[in-house]
Amino acid sequence: MTDAQAPQKNTRTLIGRVVSDKRTKTVTVLVERRVKHELYGKIVARSRKYHAHDESGEYKVGDLVEIAEGRPVSKTKSWYVTRLIEKARAV
Repeated sequence: MTDAQAPQKNTRTLIGRVVSDKRTKTVTVLVERRVKHELYGKIVARSRKYHAHDESGEYKVGDLVEIAEGRPVSKTKSWYVTRLIEKARAV
């Protein structure tokens, strides 16, 4: 088995939408989560952007992808796109 096929143990995975694909081999993924406000109890949306490695450049803006944490590729990039969940809809 190669490193790409080896099952990762205890690897964090997140699901988010690609919001930028302008850089080579990198996509920006927006991950949204819904949490209960500490004091008021209201459900609020929290979001965060992650830079993920996309070796082949196949993922485009609007795609829903799964990203997994791995070894750092650069200063800001330590996530890898593992699979495409949903292709972006044409407008």
